[in-house]
Amino acid sequence: MSTQDSKQNLDITHNESAKRFETNIDGHTGYISYQNNGDKLVYDHTIVPEQLGGRGVGSALVKHALNYAREQNKKVMPQCSFVASYISKHPEYQDLV
Repeated sequence: MSTQDSKQNLDITHNESAKRFETNIDGHTGYISYQNNGDKLVYDHTIVPEQLGGRGVGSALVKHALNYAREQNKKVMPQCSFVASYISKHPEYQDLV
């Protein structure tokens, strides 16, 4: 499953075998990984290579992951500080926690 995030124009794919959402830009891969914990998705790491920094890649990945959780009717456990910070800045996702 692949979707376009229109704001950052990123192609984000769900790599189910690796349990992560990822995007590949100029040979560099950024991703957010998760653990499936029954009715919760634990988002544990958001990784954006230095070469992709400052482009909104991390935020686009987190937004995609949170929308996926909502579509799957799952709650979110933000173990990653970047995810927790994103949720605190975007009240529309507070209900997922």
